[in-house]
Amino acid sequence: MQLVTKDTIIADVLKINPETAQFFFEIGMHCLGCPSASGETVEQACAVHGVDADALIAKINEYIENN
Repeated sequence: MQLVTKDTIIADVLKINPETAQFFFEIGMHCLGCPSASGETVEQACAVHGVDADALIAKINEYIENN
């Protein structure tokens, strides 16, 4: 099973499990199809949106492990 890290590109997270988009939407990341999502890491996106990257990653990985 592939897990998400701070260095994982957002587009790659969505390839692992498209349903993880809900967690990005919850924190205000609505532009998942834009060019930034194709080259931006989870950590970079969290910094821009003022979100704790570790908390988001834990939530995403827990979801991936259980679904």
